[in-house]
Amino acid sequence: MKNTLIGSLYLILASSIWGGMYVVVKILVTVIPPLELVWMRYLIALVALVIISLLTRQNWRIKRRHFGIIIAIAIIGYVISIVTQETGTMLSTAQMGAIITSTTPAFMVLFASLILKERLTLKKAISVSLATIGVITIVGIDDINMSSMLGGVSLIIAALTWALMSVLIKRIPSDYSQIVVTTYATLIAVVVLTPFVITKLPQIDINDLTNPITWGGLIYLGVISTSTAFLLWSRGLQMLNASSGGVFFFVQPVVGTLLGWLILGETISITFWIGSILILLGVLIIIKDTQEEQNHSNHSLAQ
Repeated sequence: MKNTLIGSLYLILASSIWGGMYVVVKILVTVIPPLELVWMRYLIALVALVIISLLTRQNWRIKRRHFGIIIAIAIIGYVISIVTQETGTMLSTAQMGAIITSTTPAFMVLFASLILKERLTLKKAISVSLATIGVITIVGIDDINMSSMLGGVSLIIAALTWALMSVLIKRIPSDYSQIVVTTYATLIAVVVLTPFVITKLPQIDINDLTNPITWGGLIYLGVISTSTAFLLWSRGLQMLNASSGGVFFFVQPVVGTLLGWLILGETISITFWIGSILILLGVLIIIKDTQEEQNHSNHSLAQ
């Protein structure tokens, strides 16, 4: 019970942080191109993670057989998913981006069933369906610019790869430090992205980089949205099963919409509140279902 609630809280916090990230990205992407922005974000996150690791005296040892999974997590989730997500958001409409990204939990349920052999229960299916309908209700399906096909394809790749990464996290032993695993994965992402951005960095206006708003945004993306949120997401998934954890991803567009209303002055309609209630119902069903699964497992072990 305690693990379920703490794991749920970690996933809700991570999704809430990512909801706020879209407002920050919307401001920063006007002065820093997406690929370079992702690289800077990871570089700042790497510094923060190394400092945290040294201060908390983490054990850096990882068994050789698990490095392959960490490399896969870094390339699939940290590089391909984030780059295609930001590129897709630029090329398509916000509505299309939110709807396509909301398919991530459904893909997580599928990958969890195929890779981890997790049982697909009726409650999980109902939960994902309710939350998906909730997001579509919030975003709406009118006036979607279907001509942005490249952006749509990019966002589908982002959703698929993030779902796959989230399931692969479960293959990492839970006794490893999440800080160390996240640090290694972030380092790999920086190394992979560097050859693609190093020649483009001089093209960025130095005056834009010295702007306090730009620096504040970069620190938020690097320290809060990347290092902190990735740690929370990874730890939360370790405490719940992967197919259940995906539903908490739906908190992201709710927080994003609320912050858009508060900070950017965007309007919120009645459909937002209806959709939010559906998402909340989906999350509550998953928490209850996870508790029942854990109680059943503990009862079986006691026998």
